[in-house]
Amino acid sequence: MTSDHGKPAPLEAASPSGSRINDFVIKIANVNGTGSASANGLLMKSLFRMGIPVTGKNFFPSNIQGLPTWYEIRVSRDGYRCRSGQVDIMIAMNNETYAEDLAEVAPGGFFLYDATWPRDSQLSRKDVTILGIPLAGMCNEHFDQARSRILMKNVAYVGALAALLEIDMAIIRELLNETFASKAHLVDANQAAIDLGYQYAQEHFSCPLPLRLEAMDETAGHIMIDGNTAAALGCLYAGATVGAWYPITPSTSLMDAFKSYCERYRVDPESGERRFCIVQAEDELSAVGMVVGAAWAGARAFTPTSGPGISLMSEFIGFAYYTEVPIVLIDVQRVGPSTGMPTRTQQCDILSCAYASHGDTRHILLFPADPHECFELAVAAFDLAERFQTPVMMLTDLDIGMNDWMAPELQWDDGYAPDRGKVLTAEQLAEMPDFHRYADVDGDGVPWRSLPGVHPNGAYFLRGSGHTERGTYTENSEEYQRVLDRLEHKFETARDALPAPVVEISADTQVGIISIGSCDGAVREARDLLAGRGYALNYLRVKAFPFADAVDAFIASHRRIFVVEQNRDGQLRRLLLMETQATRQQLSSIRHYNGMPISARDIVEDIGRALNQEVAA
Repeated sequence: MTSDHGKPAPLEAASPSGSRINDFVIKIANVNGTGSASANGLLMKSLFRMGIPVTGKNFFPSNIQGLPTWYEIRVSRDGYRCRSGQVDIMIAMNNETYAEDLAEVAPGGFFLYDATWPRDSQLSRKDVTILGIPLAGMCNEHFDQARSRILMKNVAYVGALAALLEIDMAIIRELLNETFASKAHLVDANQAAIDLGYQYAQEHFSCPLPLRLEAMDETAGHIMIDGNTAAALGCLYAGATVGAWYPITPSTSLMDAFKSYCERYRVDPESGERRFCIVQAEDELSAVGMVVGAAWAGARAFTPTSGPGISLMSEFIGFAYYTEVPIVLIDVQRVGPSTGMPTRTQQCDILSCAYASHGDTRHILLFPADPHECFELAVAAFDLAERFQTPVMMLTDLDIGMNDWMAPELQWDDGYAPDRGKVLTAEQLAEMPDFHRYADVDGDGVPWRSLPGVHPNGAYFLRGSGHTERGTYTENSEEYQRVLDRLEHKFETARDALPAPVVEISADTQVGIISIGSCDGAVREARDLLAGRGYALNYLRVKAFPFADAVDAFIASHRRIFVVEQNRDGQLRRLLLMETQATRQQLSSIRHYNGMPISARDIVEDIGRALNQEVAA
């Protein structure tokens, strides 16, 4: 290899890293607004098409152009999909963060930077190999337009990595042709930038690096997708026709995706008539109010939002609960409290969603672990909302919603028919001597309902204030309490209809893990690592609230359970203590709440320390 500017010289001394194939982390440090997303996406897709399992996580600022941004790619031949907790190759394109980026590289790793400008001699480590490539300089010489020079230096590092890691250049060309199918000149420009980086690396370094890629066959039957896109597809397939929302990070892209799919699939091809309604409201209160109105009228309606939106929507959520209007909310959680850090991830709305609104309310919650489950549970949310005539909230988070995941291909049964629940037809209403909207006819707590305009016999008053089973106004204590008791009975009826938890009993042990949502990947890898140290742990992942009986059974069969979640206050643990037979002594919190996605290392360190102390005691 050669040094920064192509002069034949040994690399700056580094610890031998050893050869590793398809098992390392690449992190790209860039400047927000310089077009790096396209280059990073090209890099990710190239690896995926080589058949290698990959995940990509974007760490970006919430405010203005010009601030630091990072994109992290985990290459994992074993299919691990969480952060590994270390960086092996840093692509440093932002000199403002050089020191921070260099410090993050693991011993034996590589630091590739833009050597167009001299690097501070202090920015060096004996145990990290420094690779300098004059990316901006090469692009300045090759491209005439200033904007192209800025954009193409990012593409050029993809070319350099292609040489250093042995990325299949035919795949890169294939992706460029697909991306710029209607703009051939952009294909050529991007290919030229790729070639610049590739040739420089080939001429000045020993390629490939000890960390390199080999084609595999582990991505067949999978797609690259983010959770918001998958959830939008789920809403489409579920038959949602009304969406109302107020833009908020990190949920906005969900409605953007839903709108694009509706424009493709919900427009009459002959008349051009739109068969959907999407409204950007003036605020979250109005948005959920519109959803309540549309759902009452019989449409499948939803709103995507995040924690601050849930706070503002809470009164309407309680209104829908008490009036029994089936609405769906998708909460893409972010860091709080207040407006918190809008572009960082957390699982901090569990309790506020479980009991949203004032008074005695408990809500059905769904917890997907990845984009594939975002698709499946979005559909389930609409079916459950109508079956039980109540708000249903699906809680994802920024990590699931906005990052790039490798997920099994989305499958759908064309024979799927939405579960509309107990909806009376005009014929049924015509034959009924009396229709009482809030009467528990079947003893399951779920009343029959009618849709507006179907038949005069189905008319009733929708009241958010005290009402009887007939829907008439009341302040009578007994009548009010009967309604509340029936709502509680309905909640209990729903318990057995929700998605079952994932339970993995792999060892004869009384020590287990309970977790939720996007922690799943980190927990799975942590279990493997702990098993390698002699600690085999069983696992349960909750997928819904109210908790299934299987959750109680898992708790009852384990002496000690670590509850892994991404918030400060242990909200899942608190919910388990309130809603199951678990004792405080049984449940130990493993909490991660700095805004970055949890890694297996975070879990292993905490659980390993606790188990070691237990053994020592």
